[in-house]
Amino acid sequence: MAKEGRTYDAAGVSLATAEAVVERLRAAVESTGAESFGAFAALHPLDDHRLLAASTDSIGTKPMVARRRGLLRNCGADMAAHCINDVMTCGAEPLILLDYVAASHVELEEVAELVEGAAEVCRAAGVALIGGETAEMPDVYRDDELDFAATCVGIVDRKALVDGSAIETGDVVIGFPSAGVHANGFTLVRRVLETEDYDGDDLLAPTRLYLDVARRLRGRALAFAHVTGGGIAGNLARVVPGGLRVEIDWDLWKRPPVFAWLARHVDEEEMRRVFNLGIGWCAVVREAEPGELVIGRIV
Repeated sequence: MAKEGRTYDAAGVSLATAEAVVERLRAAVESTGAESFGAFAALHPLDDHRLLAASTDSIGTKPMVARRRGLLRNCGADMAAHCINDVMTCGAEPLILLDYVAASHVELEEVAELVEGAAEVCRAAGVALIGGETAEMPDVYRDDELDFAATCVGIVDRKALVDGSAIETGDVVIGFPSAGVHANGFTLVRRVLETEDYDGDDLLAPTRLYLDVARRLRGRALAFAHVTGGGIAGNLARVVPGGLRVEIDWDLWKRPPVFAWLARHVDEEEMRRVFNLGIGWCAVVREAEPGELVIGRIV
């Protein structure tokens, strides 16, 4: 029995439904010539040698917490880092970002906070924030709430594509720390906040940008996984070939304090299914080098 009924499903979000939607839409999307539908980044041929890589996402309900605490800028940073990270999972170099802000009534200062937060991450990544859309829809959105989404586009040479196809039994998974919850699972976080408050910085810390990590491991990594909704195991499963699986040792790293707070209200199994638990990015490699954190193996 989950503690106090605190599960993602009970909070109103079904990961199973999300997976079913992807499978239902796969045939329609792939009929248009799209490649890698359902992966972190979709691919489209630019010419005989290069592929465009693109990803779009939103930061969900995190602004509902951040807005009240004056930290919307963090959510802007989340959005840019989230989409850029997704594009980098295939070995691509991110190029451009477009954003979308929608609300019942647009507040200029709030939009500025979001876009300025995104621009800060884009500057660090060398990505151009080339534009976007701002929409007021009072019949769609609740008063005093907003939505923020973005699309990132990058480019990758076919010979440099990182797709997990070369993964074999015995390969290892190395993990890289998150800054905290990042931008996933906040519908469940908000339910826990109704029971117990938490003011640690790792609750609303922006998603880490893993650009330097991805660049450093190019040519060595067999696959990358950005740990977002679905947790560590769920996101690694997206890049590991059929017939293989990942065994994770959950005791090999220290979790940020925010997860100890959440664990007082959410069962461990649900924690693993929903949150990153302190690991925001994974790479599958043949062998780990000294100093790298091995969190699992391919079996």
